[in-house]
Amino acid sequence: MEYDEDEGSHQHPKQNKPPNKSHFSSTSIQESILIIPTLPEELIIEILLRLPVKSLLKFRSVSKSWLALISTPEFINTHLSISANSQRLVLTHHKFVLTPSVHKYQYNIESCSLSSLLNNDSVIESFDLDYPMNNPLKNVWVVGSVNGLICLAIGFTDLFLWNPSTRKFKKLPDSRPTGRPACFKYGFGYDEYHDDYKVIGMFCYIHGRSRHVEVKLYSLKSDNWRTHDEDFSGEIQFARTGKFVNGRIYWANNDCRDLHKDWKIISIDLADEKWGKVEQPCYDEGYNFLLLGALGSDLSVFCNYPRTHTDVWVMKQYGVKESWTKMYTIRYPSDLENLFSSGISPTLFMSNKGEILLMRRSTFMRYNPKDESIRYTKVAKFRFCIEADIYIESLVCPFLQDEPRTQQD
Repeated sequence: MEYDEDEGSHQHPKQNKPPNKSHFSSTSIQESILIIPTLPEELIIEILLRLPVKSLLKFRSVSKSWLALISTPEFINTHLSISANSQRLVLTHHKFVLTPSVHKYQYNIESCSLSSLLNNDSVIESFDLDYPMNNPLKNVWVVGSVNGLICLAIGFTDLFLWNPSTRKFKKLPDSRPTGRPACFKYGFGYDEYHDDYKVIGMFCYIHGRSRHVEVKLYSLKSDNWRTHDEDFSGEIQFARTGKFVNGRIYWANNDCRDLHKDWKIISIDLADEKWGKVEQPCYDEGYNFLLLGALGSDLSVFCNYPRTHTDVWVMKQYGVKESWTKMYTIRYPSDLENLFSSGISPTLFMSNKGEILLMRRSTFMRYNPKDESIRYTKVAKFRFCIEADIYIESLVCPFLQDEPRTQQD
């Protein structure tokens, strides 16, 4: 075999050249590369804004200008907005964080994609998340998720703000009150007016027949907790975590002496930090408890009727009783009554086709209101009950401005 000696030390097999075809030397190839026009800066930015976080983290190393661009608040906020509102990107930029609700069996946190849940009818895989203070001896649960940040409670004392996409986190100051509460609840949300992330802690005390709830509020901007004056005496049977919807955190609660009566919905506006009670629709008789969720940007209530069905109500306008609308009724399959004996979770996601993603124990369900069909998907690694919270992949890390923190690789 002959070699073309014009190529210098990098020898290549000499090819038979077809007629009327020019032969490119390495020099001409390099020259042709140099004259390829670069993309306009505006187009590069538009491309980058639609990439997943994992790719953007790698592309920060391309150049100092790309690092500066991807790190700007304008880029981070625009990327978040596009990921949240683009129908094409919603499925690829949203994931679920899965935590065990039966803590004596396992303490790990898993993640699975929204697209895998909506496109599979059997079993899907999940992946381990390396969360802050990863400790197999402490139970862990998700307080809430906003803008890609997750508020994580570990054990009974530690709270973290954590971005699982960038693997950055911040441990919050100790929130424990001076006394020993019988139980405690948390809520997490975003105050858009003040551009601040806030956590509400509710610490419940019982002294004989006397009951008292101490409320504390954490602000990320001030990085401290302060006691919040509010009287919830006699109303301490709150859900474990509050539901953040449209600038407010909501709890369903009742008098713990009778779990099946007198359910109330209370809320706190994170901007003015004022509490309120939400007027509710007229439910049918026979329900045993309420669960709060979100449908789009509206508060939803799941009103569970044991072993038969769940009514789903949506509040279209805050504080207006007449704005409540019964969206649909989910009827339980007669052959699976035991699975639904204690109801189902609130809506986790609604697809653009109208399918509702729900959960019961360790099984995800896709409910189609049009034909009332239900499809089931299980997560392979979980044999027992799990809790699922959706989060959006984002670059948001507001606590890095003053105090950079990261997980160890």
